[in-house]
Order: sequence, then C-alpha cells, then structure tokens
Amino acid sequence: MISKKMYTAIVVFLIVPLLATSQSCSNPKRGERWVCTWATAQELVLMKFPDGPVRGGPKPSQDSLRKQDALQPSADKQQPGERGKSPIMFNMPSNLEDQTVRMIVRTSLGGRRLRVNLSNAQGKPFVQIGSAHVAIHKAGGAIVPGTDSAVLFNGKSSCVLLPGVLMVSDPIDMEVPPLASLAISLYLPHETDAPTNHRLGLHTTYISKGNAAGQEIMPEPVTTFAYLWLSGIDVLAPADAFTIVALGDSITDGYATTLDADRAWPSLLAKRLNSNKDTQHIAVVNQGISGNQVLRDGAGISALARFDRDVLSIAGVRWVILLEGINDINFRGRADGPDALTSEELIGGYRQIIERAHSHGIRVAGATLTPEEGVPTMSERGEKIRLEVNQWIRTCGLFDAVADFDAVIRDPSRPVRMRPNFDPGDHIHPNDAGNQAMADAFDLKIFRD
Repeated sequence: MISKKMYTAIVVFLIVPLLATSQSCSNPKRGERWVCTWATAQELVLMKFPDGPVRGGPKPSQDSLRKQDALQPSADKQQPGERGKSPIMFNMPSNLEDQTVRMIVRTSLGGRRLRVNLSNAQGKPFVQIGSAHVAIHKAGGAIVPGTDSAVLFNGKSSCVLLPGVLMVSDPIDMEVPPLASLAISLYLPHETDAPTNHRLGLHTTYISKGNAAGQEIMPEPVTTFAYLWLSGIDVLAPADAFTIVALGDSITDGYATTLDADRAWPSLLAKRLNSNKDTQHIAVVNQGISGNQVLRDGAGISALARFDRDVLSIAGVRWVILLEGINDINFRGRADGPDALTSEELIGGYRQIIERAHSHGIRVAGATLTPEEGVPTMSERGEKIRLEVNQWIRTCGLFDAVADFDAVIRDPSRPVRMRPNFDPGDHIHPNDAGNQAMADAFDLKIFRD
C-alpha cells in the first residue's frame, strides 16, 4: 500500500524531469515565432575541381580558372568580364578529415535566439559533426571575442548526419542583430566523403587542421567559396515576422556579384526591407542554385522537385519570389524536336509552383526573365519563348505580385540585351548595379499586406 506522501514523491520524481525537458525545448513564448533569417540550397551533385582548396585566399591562377570554367555544368554560366569579382573559383574539397570548416553568413532578420540547420541532403554516407560553434564574425576567419557559443544537438556537442537528413540544433541564447555577419564552425573528426554543399557561397569559407571550432582565429586556413553541410539559420523573432524565399538559378544565386559583399539581389532586398520601419520584420533567404531549371534536374534538382525542401520547409515562410526558366530555355528551347521546350510547358511548371504555394498559404511573386543577347546558347526560338513567358507572367493574374526584372535590366535601345552598365561581360548575369536595380524593382508595400 503506497502512502499519500510516497505517492506525491513518486509523482514529483516522474514529472520534474519532464518539466526540465519541456523547458529545454524550442517552443517559442507567446508573441514569438521561429523565422529563417538565412538559407542556402544544396545542389544535386558535387563537381570535383582539380586544384582543391586554395591556400591564402581568393585569387587562383588563370590556368585554374580555365580548368574550372570547362567543368561548369550550367548553360547560364559564361565567361564573366570581371575576374577579380567572379565567384567561379569554388576550390571545393573532395572530403574532409580532422578539419574545421568556418562559414560566414549574413542574417537578414534579427532575433534573441537562434538555431543552426545542417543537411546531408545529397544522401552521402553518414557524417559525424564532432563539434559546432556560432559567433559574430569579425574579419577574415576571425570572430569577435566573447561572442562564441557552442551549438548542441539534442543536448550533445556532437551529432551524426545520416543520408538525406536535416538536423536542427538546440536553441542558442544569442542576440542576433539584423544584417549581422555570423561565423558557423563545424569540426569533422573523421573522413567525410564528398560534402553536401552549395558551391556558390559568395563568402570565403575557412578550413583549418584539427578542432578549431571555438577558436577566435582559424590557424593557417585554406579557403573555398562553398557552404558545406550548412543549410539555414533560424531566429526567434516577434510573431509578425516572416520570411521571403527567393527561388531561382544563378541570377538569384548572385553569380556575377562581388565576393564577400552581399550584393546578390535577395541580399539587397533584405537590406531595403530592413531600412524601412514598416518592413523590418521581414527576412529574405536566397534559395538560388546556379544552372537550376524549373522542369528538369541538372545543376541541382529541378525547382518543382526541390520546392518542398527549399520553400515549404523554411521556418516562417510567407512569400516566394520565383525567378527561373532561362536555363530551361537555353537547354531545351533552342531548336525544334520531340523534346523541345515550349512556352506552354514552362508556364505549366509555374502554375504548379503557384498552386502548391497557395495551398500552404504562401503568396508568390513572379519575376520576368531577363534578356541574354550575346550568350552562345541564346536562339531565336528561345527568345520567342522568353517573351511569351514574360507576357504571361505580367498578365496571367495568378501571381500575387509581379517583379518586372526584364523591364529594369534590358537595354531600352535594344531590349533583347542587358543594359551595358549592368553587364559584367557574360551578357546574362547582372553585376552589382544590376542586382541593385532588381532589388529596387519591388514595391515594398506588397509585403505589408
């Protein structure tokens, strides 16, 4: 027979651990929600480059650049005109072992806590993360002293990324300012095989021997411009905060923009939103993949296939901006034939994305396709498809908003080509000024409704 006093003690013994567990979970308080402040999309395959990481930072040899150019898989990657600003020197390691990777990201929205999202989306063999840290980035591979925090996964300092799995960290108490530069460091104790990655990171990533995840300065690093296993950063923000996902190809990815400068149009749109007091609660994340297509896999799985992963899974998503289709046109729209692209087929892909987004309460802004005269893959047939698709985007009435990038990027004296002052030399990827014009094309009032 259990006494009342003993019964009470047993109940307390059983409930207290549960309370402790519930308090350690990431449930937001009333009036707050988790919102993604930064993200990147993993690609389908790893392209192996012959030179490996480059010691000492971002200027490889011209011979190395030529080798890497020859290996590019996307039709929308042409020779950039400004080599010093071109982010084509990926220098991706084919594997890591007993090394630390420190990656730099820029937030769009701030918050009082954060979570780190890691991904083994490419389905590679399991990867052990020995330790992970996050801090405010200072300069180069260094962090601001006193800002470093260990990142835990289910209460542990290490975790295993199984094939295809996304791992969300435990919440970290850390005041994250908007438009802040964060350093995320991962220590890989064992051989990893090819990393799940986003090659066009646009920020220098630092790789050092041994476990340097919590160190202020990375010792003797080699560098790359890829994000490895890192897929997103969430922040705990006010309940009215939300995220805009920019879904696109290399133009959204920021291919011709200046390295380490956050000049891709999604980053510049985030900056505009932050500078306006009525839109400071809105984040923008870049889910562009260079060479990506709407309908077919290639450089990254198609936009249709990755929509759940790269849009629906984003914390706090309320809008998606769709800028894709030029690769579909350049790959399959150049000539007639049984497998030739038609404008109706591409429009059908857009319809699918709109319907799927709307079914989840997400609004869609359609962006018109920008001109590309001078690109070797451009054709008369492809240009006709581009114009027909753009007309449909402007007039179909299915999008919740339209960003007419074609109108702001095209040369008024010759609309089939880019404005010369926006052209870095490859005739398709807008430079920093062109990306600013694209970011400025939005009426910010649409996102306040």
